[in-house]
Amino acid sequence: MSTADYTAYIAGLPRVLAGAAALFRHADGRVLLVEPNYRDGWTLPGGTVESDDGETPRQAARRETAEEIGLDLPLGRLLAVDWVPGEGRPPIVAYVYDGGVLDEERFGAIRLQEEELLSWRLVERAEVPRLLPDALCRRVLAALDVLADGTGTAELENGRRVVHDRP
Repeated sequence: MSTADYTAYIAGLPRVLAGAAALFRHADGRVLLVEPNYRDGWTLPGGTVESDDGETPRQAARRETAEEIGLDLPLGRLLAVDWVPGEGRPPIVAYVYDGGVLDEERFGAIRLQEEELLSWRLVERAEVPRLLPDALCRRVLAALDVLADGTGTAELENGRRVVHDRP
């Protein structure tokens, strides 16, 4: 296959977007959420994976967290990966990493990226469904479940756990 044929082949492949976020918690179990200024509602610190620049999902979650809330911290394990179909956009693969339990000093060091964020808050698990959109809510709850029960990464489709055909 020539270089031109290969380029044309690649250009014709389906597109998928990727996003990555970090799940930070307080010692009492509350979850850190941020309020973006570019849409309604709350979300986790995170954003788009700059894959065209060679960025990995883990690198994106760390970069976005540093940019958005001023905390540049190593991330723990992958808690959830979610395939989210789109309307008017390509599907998104969303990764959620364990940001860990932060102490009061770390929470006090949060500095919001004013170009994108209005505020941040710590919320109880019970508040998550009221504040996050459906698929993101289910993704965060699945990630919290993984942390609570010590299981492996949650595989999700639109925030719902995938039922495996084989054990």
